[in-house]
Amino acid sequence: QKPEGDTSMEGDPDLKFLLQGGELLKVRSTSWKKPRYLRLLEDCKTMWRESQKTFKTNETFSLEDIAEVRRGRQSEGLKKYTEEQAEGCCFSIMFKGRRKNLDFIANSEEEAKQWVNSLEKLISNINNLNSQQKTEHWIFTCLMKADKNKDDKLTQSEVKDFFRLINIDIDDNYAEMLFKECDKSKSGYLDGKEIEHFYELLTHREEINVIYGTYAKTAGFMSPENLVEFLMTEQRELATLADAHRIIDKYEPDENVKEKKLLSKDGFVMYLHQPEALVLNPEHKDVYQDMSQPLSHYFISSSHNTYLMEDQLKGPSSTEAYVRALMKGCRCVELDCWDGSDDEPVIYHGYTLTSKILFKDVIRAIKEYAFKVSLPSSIIEYPAALCVCKLVSNLSTNHHPCLKPIINKNLTHGPTMFGKILIKGKRLNKLEASFASEPAAADDADVTEEEESNGENEQEEEKRKKNKLKLAKALSDMVVYCKSVHFRSFEDAKNNQSFYEISSFKEGDAIKLAEESANAYIRYNVDKLSRIYPAGSRTDSSNYNPVPLWNTGCQIVALNFQTACTDMDVNQGRFLVNGKSGYVLKPAYMRDSATEFDPITLTRGDWLKHKLLHVMVISAQQLPKVNQKKSSIVDPLVKVQVFGVPADAAEKETHPIENNGFNPGWNENFQFDVYVPDLALVRFVVEDYDFMSENEFIGQYTLPFNSLKMGYRHVPLLSRNGDLLPSAGLFLHIMVLDAE
Repeated sequence: QKPEGDTSMEGDPDLKFLLQGGELLKVRSTSWKKPRYLRLLEDCKTMWRESQKTFKTNETFSLEDIAEVRRGRQSEGLKKYTEEQAEGCCFSIMFKGRRKNLDFIANSEEEAKQWVNSLEKLISNINNLNSQQKTEHWIFTCLMKADKNKDDKLTQSEVKDFFRLINIDIDDNYAEMLFKECDKSKSGYLDGKEIEHFYELLTHREEINVIYGTYAKTAGFMSPENLVEFLMTEQRELATLADAHRIIDKYEPDENVKEKKLLSKDGFVMYLHQPEALVLNPEHKDVYQDMSQPLSHYFISSSHNTYLMEDQLKGPSSTEAYVRALMKGCRCVELDCWDGSDDEPVIYHGYTLTSKILFKDVIRAIKEYAFKVSLPSSIIEYPAALCVCKLVSNLSTNHHPCLKPIINKNLTHGPTMFGKILIKGKRLNKLEASFASEPAAADDADVTEEEESNGENEQEEEKRKKNKLKLAKALSDMVVYCKSVHFRSFEDAKNNQSFYEISSFKEGDAIKLAEESANAYIRYNVDKLSRIYPAGSRTDSSNYNPVPLWNTGCQIVALNFQTACTDMDVNQGRFLVNGKSGYVLKPAYMRDSATEFDPITLTRGDWLKHKLLHVMVISAQQLPKVNQKKSSIVDPLVKVQVFGVPADAAEKETHPIENNGFNPGWNENFQFDVYVPDLALVRFVVEDYDFMSENEFIGQYTLPFNSLKMGYRHVPLLSRNGDLLPSAGLFLHIMVLDAE
């Protein structure tokens, strides 16, 4: 039987169109354009693409792997390999992670529009399914794969294949017992109601049954009063009877039970999977902080060498890298801009073999995506900053009309600039000179970004001296609120640095300041902007730990967004809240120029709020395979990590569960001391245990400590690239108490 999630689109013309499919022209180069038949499979979430290669099987991909569908010549490939007149017939499927996008040309503009609209509708439908429905989809897909001869029946052998597909290796005797229990007709196979019963046994959640049974005191159901008791006692929520009635009306699937104003076990499970009941405080998902303060009062999600897709020496540059970073909530992107041929400025990693992209193409991409996040329809309105790090002589505002200077003559504080783009770079003179009747002489015309931050290494600095570029005046005029200046000392900055000026620090220098002069660095960052960037030795685009730099108030801690790692997970966790706007307000004691706060030598103050964090790791559900081989089953363990000031840094882990990624259970308790909760982050990571080598990553979720919800909570899991794993999750019990 098809899962419930499909019924909402039954008979829909867009669904019918995709199920029927059609032939498209796939584009790879100017000469490589080949017909491919594309259609949706019966599970309503997998696209099938015919390949004409003799030794290659036909390819499939899940709609859940699609990041975006773009109509027109919006990808680098289509812009490069198709003519302008084909604009209306083109569309691209952009994938999450590092998978290459698919570029297509349809037979007509109408057909291209139909493909884009139909795919977008179905993707939206899948995204709107709750966790329970996604699980049904996933299990339904695995059942279809296990049913080799497509007769809608499962033999005992096919059931064993099914278990491997859902990531569980069970004892043959137990599998046989389960099969016989479901095979009521004694036919030697399961079908119809028997498969339904098999599904119910599989998805039985004993841990939730126990919780439900404790509070279901009204003829085996939860009354509104019972539900309020659960919410207040276990979940530590201020709940009323009106809240309970709303939950029952919204989530109880059985109309008869709903009419009696009761909540069944199915309704209770449904509620526990809703966003409002997950581990992240739903009040923190939207913008909830004061957004009217100066830029220096916020942590700002920032990217280094944004144009790179891979390493720093020979990796490809791409406008797509900007799109991905901006869609992840990044507010500060970097443009290494150089003179190109035909008066066309280009962007690439200078003095390396990385590929080049046109400056104007990058600006177009930034204009298109600077104020979108996560999904193309989501709009954010807070400033985006462009770090223009090399200086070119032939750049002007003609290269894109969105580059126009904005100037506010009030020079006492940072501006409020909703939906504006700020340019960080060098200026030929002080901003005040813009308002003078006589133009001021240039004071810094030949200074490059690397000189400002004292260079990455001597050899590179020598090269730059030989190849020093004059700063284009047009670019200089656009540098208004983020003028790059040398950092000499905290005392010098206090006397000479204006609010609109910013200094860059390479990671080693910044970490040294954070370790040796933490309080002075915090005071400096109250009204000055700091940008931190990775060391030049990180040619593999690896990252550094951003936490010690946030602990000293640094705002623009730039990471390589193209590299999946723990440091990027922590960065995404920091900016998960406040509407994913890429701005998080620093605590009040980090916005006070007289603050005594020091993250290393903690003294008494507003920052010291000693908490005890209790975490019970109960179970996990539908963990993906690490190795896609059918026979590969994971041995999962869970690590709970706390990041923050040095006193709070901690990690604890469960024992591994052998051969079960479907429904492993641990029931292990951990306790953590958290002294500065405002700066702490909690990361839940699931790994595949391997006693012979390093554990393999399965999924993780990171969020600010102050955004944790207490009680029994499901935790969604994200892939290595930061994308949601559709059906996977953890089930925990969380308690935060004041330490005595």
